[in-house]
Amino acid sequence: MCDSLVHRGPDSDGVWQDPDMPLVLAHKRLAIIDLSPEGHQPMESSSGRYMIAFNGEIYNFRDLSRELKNLGVSFRGRSDTEVILEAIEIWGLNLTIQKLNGMFAFILWDRKEREIHFVRDRMGKKPLYLGWAGKNLVFGSELKALRVHPAFETNLNKEAVALYMRYGYVPAPHTIYQNVWMLMPGSRLSFKLENIDPGETLSAMMKPYWNHLEIMCEARLRSRPIKDAEAIDAFENLLSTCVQDRMISDVPLGAFLSGGIDSSVVVALMQKYANGPVKTYAIGFEEAGFDEAAHAKKVAGHIGTDHHELYLKADDALDLIPKIPHFYDEPFADISSLPTYLVSQFARKDVTVALSGDGGDEMLGGYNRHVNGPKIWNKMRCLPKAMRSALAGFIQKTPPEKWSKIIPQRPQFGELLHKAADVMALEDEQAIYTKLISRFENPSDILLEADEPYIPLTHPEWHPDEDMSFSEKMMYWDSLSYLPGDILTKVDRASMAVSIEARAPLLDKRIYEYVWSLPDHLKIRGGKGKWLLREVLARHVPRNLFERPKQGFSVPVASWLRGSLQDWAEDLLDEQSLKADGLFKADAVRQIWAEHLDGNGHHGEKLWAILMFQSWKKEWM
Repeated sequence: MCDSLVHRGPDSDGVWQDPDMPLVLAHKRLAIIDLSPEGHQPMESSSGRYMIAFNGEIYNFRDLSRELKNLGVSFRGRSDTEVILEAIEIWGLNLTIQKLNGMFAFILWDRKEREIHFVRDRMGKKPLYLGWAGKNLVFGSELKALRVHPAFETNLNKEAVALYMRYGYVPAPHTIYQNVWMLMPGSRLSFKLENIDPGETLSAMMKPYWNHLEIMCEARLRSRPIKDAEAIDAFENLLSTCVQDRMISDVPLGAFLSGGIDSSVVVALMQKYANGPVKTYAIGFEEAGFDEAAHAKKVAGHIGTDHHELYLKADDALDLIPKIPHFYDEPFADISSLPTYLVSQFARKDVTVALSGDGGDEMLGGYNRHVNGPKIWNKMRCLPKAMRSALAGFIQKTPPEKWSKIIPQRPQFGELLHKAADVMALEDEQAIYTKLISRFENPSDILLEADEPYIPLTHPEWHPDEDMSFSEKMMYWDSLSYLPGDILTKVDRASMAVSIEARAPLLDKRIYEYVWSLPDHLKIRGGKGKWLLREVLARHVPRNLFERPKQGFSVPVASWLRGSLQDWAEDLLDEQSLKADGLFKADAVRQIWAEHLDGNGHHGEKLWAILMFQSWKKEWM
């Protein structure tokens, strides 16, 4: 199990077995802080009471270390792992978790109480899976570690398949396998080993120690009138602190730079505090409308980084696509996993740690849906539903590619127009949001069984306050589900596949708490999202280098499926194979494929979800 995760920790490994209990902990280490043997894991606390296997980084470990030293604690080394252990010795697990600021997932064994604890960070940066292999409780950072246990059974979770076909990923706490779960972000799971029954539903035992709804409500209560300049100063100072915290490393460090607002802000602040040129990395595409590398190069030139770029062709993607299921262990349909892996692989030649701009969109209104969704809904909801439906039908009769020809400078215009048409006839805000983020609005259209269980996004207990604006609700929903399930999963698996640690300053809990105390107009203004980030960036980079329509870190999958990827797709969508599997409605899938090839439908995202499932099944099942 440990060896299956060598990519996550190629520098050293360790296995520890409790002498009195049938419990084994194993760890693969990617050494970042304290490269000496004193950072070796699994690690024992000074008293011998606790053993830990820890994955991640604690950014305030130096502050916690000073606090503990003032209380008389002595340290063997200087790793953040040891700080966690000694903090638990002094403060206990509950208080220690609240004090930790970072990305983390860990298993803690309390030898005195014979109790085991599983803990995951607030935003869901680091993964932690656990479940049953026969009568054995198994756990690990990736599902591939659980799979190699000889008693593990690869029984497909059909409810998870339905969730995947809607969202393009499997949302926690569910996984693609029966009797296996992912620990929820901001949650812990604790029990005495002798009290747990094999086969018990572990997701029911997960308890939140932090949740978005509480933090959001508390922050909104602190909200006060604030001038623009004051908000910009406060945000830049806070983000600067978060960036500097993530520049602490005993190994080479760099950054991913797309040329977009989020990564450009992070890189600009890194360069401000760096001793020399920051190493930055960008991926480009030859297809028009999908190349952001040119923008990244201009931003890097202005900031003065040591910039590196790599261009991707369709053939490069074709070579990489068969590897995706191995990286992700579960079906995963975010096409930008391709460039994310490639930029990680590219950067790993020089650095072991890379900062990224992830998190800005979800907190500061950066997605088109945050801006355009409320705008469309406010204009259309006053019209009769029949009129809205008619207008939507008119738009959808013309393929997106033809609409895009009206504005050649915006190759994604047709796709955006079709998304607008999709929501025109809907009833309320949550229905609009669900429509906008769904690959398949009704997974039953293509699946023979399509029952969807509750997830936090759909559970009544997690519904946001009604007095929130529509854009705020969407940001909240994104933070709850899309951010950990898609964005952070994509970055973690892609970066760790090549043994590089990705750090996201914008996902610091201090920033999350601060931005929720701010009014809407500091996030979305003048028809554009991320106003606050834009204003901070404008202090370091000329506006003409970043003020442009949002493009996203994507690839031209729709055209590739009609070109160099067509044969690969045809093989996976073989009608007889689909029927034999007993999961899909083969005729419905083949119709979607035929419409896409004929240019009569823009089904790139839908097809990619099906293809990634089929590719995953071919690899693992």
